[in-house]
Amino acid sequence: MADSRSDRRNRETLTGEHALTDVGQLVLAVLFLGLWIADSFFLKLTVFPNAYVPLAVRIAVGLALVGLSWYLARASHRMVFGEKQADPHVIRDGVFAIVRHPMYLSEILLYLGLLLISVSLMAGAVWLATIGFLHFIAHQEEKLLLARFGDEYTSYVRDVPMWVPRIRRN
Repeated sequence: MADSRSDRRNRETLTGEHALTDVGQLVLAVLFLGLWIADSFFLKLTVFPNAYVPLAVRIAVGLALVGLSWYLARASHRMVFGEKQADPHVIRDGVFAIVRHPMYLSEILLYLGLLLISVSLMAGAVWLATIGFLHFIAHQEEKLLLARFGDEYTSYVRDVPMWVPRIRRN
């Protein structure tokens, strides 16, 4: 039986991702979590902003963001990797109708949630670097999607924001 990850990666219905995506995300995740844990719980070098917001508020908002992150990651992975598409097309429903990169947005929100629970300016710098990296990767992947789906993807880009959901008036 084939490895499910390699099966997902080799499916013809998937367009692909930038070669640095997995390694970059892993390196930034280890760096973020290492600095966040070390600074928040041991070194306490750059956690002084915590004194300005009550812990209960930080935990409530932080956990809400972690929960939203979990939802976006789960929903987007199910849509992309759940079933093979008979006819490959741009996914425009579910969380992909809200933002074009819900998987990457879930990563950004996870780190933000952790940062709000315990603000570490060192880890915050890595969070900002992660946003820059994910933005770069997303742009590279959008070029692949545009090459594969053409006008269908151009329409999707016009209709759905990259990162921040639109508040629509009905």
